Amino acid sequence: MEITFLGTSSGVPTRSRNVSSVALRLPQKSEIWLFDCGEGTQHQLLRSDLKSSQIRRIFITHMHGDHIFGLMGLLASTGLAGAKGQVDIYGPPELKDYLNACVRYSHTHFASRVQVHPVQPGVVFENDQFTVTCNPLKHRIPAYGYAVTEKDRPGRFDVEKAKALGIPPGPIYGDLKKGETVTLEDGRQVSGKDLCEPDEPGRKFVYCTDTVFTENAVDLAADADVLIHEATFAHQDAEMAFERLHSTSTMAAQVALAAPVKQLIMTHFSPRYAPGNPIRLNNLLEEAQAIFPNTCLAHDFMVYEIPRHRD
Repeated sequence: MEITFLGTSSGVPTRSRNVSSVALRLPQKSEIWLFDCGEGTQHQLLRSDLKSSQIRRIFITHMHGDHIFGLMGLLASTGLAGAKGQVDIYGPPELKDYLNACVRYSHTHFASRVQVHPVQPGVVFENDQFTVTCNPLKHRIPAYGYAVTEKDRPGRFDVEKAKALGIPPGPIYGDLKKGETVTLEDGRQVSGKDLCEPDEPGRKFVYCTDTVFTENAVDLAADADVLIHEATFAHQDAEMAFERLHSTSTMAAQVALAAPVKQLIMTHFSPRYAPGNPIRLNNLLEEAQAIFPNTCLAHDFMVYEIPRHRD
């Protein structure tokens, strides 16, 4: 599981930061799952090592323009480029109406390639490898955070150990790999669990933006390997954060600490903290690290590999 930040600014783009979008690459499935799609996201994809043709799912947190204005352009461009695979889009109920209006007035046609799924708190998608859940956040309009949880992977089956026990290769190996107990021709009973390494715990990725501090974010991020959380404002601008229902650096750190998570990556920074201003982004980092040391700042095209669990 590899994260690429395609946009890390809040509200408007800057010279060095585009508006919100994060890509989660799943190498085992050759798929990319996109979280938010601000204006210019397709240009950011072109500048990255990602292939837009691999985008399989898009998760939208809320209907503010800096999170959705790039969606229609991306879908249209991939369609014109000949992409034929289905794209499933998840987001607030209004998202379907928005895309239908864009289709109507731009005369763009997706046929059945694009499917829109309105989300509600709870599980929004599940397959044999991943579960995606969402929780409502606290913003000026309905907004959702998303958690992607990788299911545990079965431990490696020790073929040499099985052979040493005199178990002949064949369909019986499949049952043993599942951890089942089988009876051999000589009457011996063998448990597959004794021939398999321990299961490899799955990883958890959480994306929360836009929101002021909320316990819903803490619940969603519980025990996550990585939490991406907005930090629009510095701590001294907390009054402004509460007025606009955005987070400060310290709020993001408090969520990470309470969850708890292994790594906090802050994003969605106000342009007011650009170089030359009294408060810089490094100040936001220092504020957060005072609460949750394992914190870093995202920047456009930053890549973060979520490590696997090792005993």
